[in-house]
Amino acid sequence: MCHEPVHSYEYRLHPPESRSFERCVGLVWCSGCRIYSGSMVHIPRRKVLVDALASLPAVDRDLLRRKEAALVDHLDGRGVGRR
Repeated sequence: MCHEPVHSYEYRLHPPESRSFERCVGLVWCSGCRIYSGSMVHIPRRKVLVDALASLPAVDRDLLRRKEAALVDHLDGRGVGRR
């Protein structure tokens, strides 16, 4: 155990009109030891999530979301999810 803080990030997979809109991906990771975990999480419709990938072209966003390790590296490098 490296004693570094744990970071987290949640993002939506489905558009607002979808019945699955509240099913989201939740990631947690440690910058120090590079261990991460991803799971499906419930986020209420009314909660607005910050899209840390919004500034990227759609192709790049899609590629990152398909590779959790690359996504975590990208988010960690930008300081996303720090508490």
